[in-house]
Formats: sequence, C-alpha cells, structure tokens
Amino acid sequence: MPNAQLSLRSDARPDARHDGRTAEILALVRVAFAKKGFDGASMQDLARAAGMSVGNFYRYFPSKSAIVEALIVQDLAEMEADFHTVLQSPAPMDSLRALMKRRLEDHRSRADGQLWAEITAAALRKPDICQAACAMETQIAAYLTRIFAAETGLTEAEITARFPAHAAFAITLFKSATMLPPTAEPILPELTALIQRGIDTTMGEILTARKA
Repeated sequence: MPNAQLSLRSDARPDARHDGRTAEILALVRVAFAKKGFDGASMQDLARAAGMSVGNFYRYFPSKSAIVEALIVQDLAEMEADFHTVLQSPAPMDSLRALMKRRLEDHRSRADGQLWAEITAAALRKPDICQAACAMETQIAAYLTRIFAAETGLTEAEITARFPAHAAFAITLFKSATMLPPTAEPILPELTALIQRGIDTTMGEILTARKA
C-alpha cells in the first residue's frame, strides 16, 4: 500500500508549523480545545489560552480548522517516528503492541481523549477536517500494513488484499480506547485491558498467515 500524504491547505502555514513557537502554541491550545470543544472554543478563547493577542494568533492559525489540521500533522509526525522504530525492530508485532500501549498511556496523561473525540465529531460536519483526519488514518493503516508484511513475510499487496479490515479494526479499537468518557473511570483498567486483548486477537489472526 503506498503511503498516503496528508494534503495541506494553503492556510495551514506549513512553513510555520514546525518552529518551536508554533509547537508551544499548539500545546496550549490543545487543552483549551479539549475543555471547550470545537464549536465552544472561539478564536479569542484559543488566543487567550496561548497568551497572545487575537491578531497575532491569526498570523499563526487563520481558522480553527487550520489549528485542528496542525494538531493532526503534529501527532502524525510523532507516530511516524515511532512506526519507523517498530519497523526496524527484530520483532515488529511485539514492538507495535508495546507502542500502542505506550501511546494510549500518553494520550491519557495529556488528557487527549476529549480532544480527539471533538476532532472526530467535527470531522463528521466539516469536510476539511474530515479530509485531514481520514488522511491521517490512511497513513497509519499504511504503516500497519508495512509492519504486518515485515512480520509475516507477505508482501504489502498480499496484506492489503487479505487483511484490509484488520488494520482498520485495530485503529478503531485504539481510537475507542483513547476517547473513553469520564463515566468509564471506575472500570477503565478492565475496559482498556479488554480493548487491548481485542487488538492482540486481531493481530494474532494476521500472524497465522506468517510464511514458514
């Protein structure tokens, strides 16, 4: 499966996204978005959270959609680095399981669940955010395909033909685990363990196709 490249709009300011100041702004805005939601947080709210004037804030991000896209690109860049490490491991599938567990803990420690729930909901209503979110999932699925191929000895084309739903199901389960609501807190450890077992079972089915 070829790698999908995230299509960037002209207002996303790709030249600005990777500097230190932009990363700092995104870290501050991330919390405000999670608290107030996509529709609830105004650009004024987000500028205030970043400690900036509204006019200066617009120089970095001219719209809320541009902020969400930048958050997606930022998180995807982190995941790509992790996937490259997994692919270089002598046991890619074990490394992938460890990665997913670690990333899940990272999302919880940063309180990202509500943020990604908001982004997912916004993607249903706003085509530009849907495009960015779908491109992200496509690229993650492409990396999973490469990992499955490396582990089983099958080609990426064979993995794509035989297990197209497995990568999508693993992504769906992982997203569900990151977006569990606060009401799940009393059973969170058990529920997370069930989700992780579901992911392990899905990956185990792929391993049965491993070439001798």
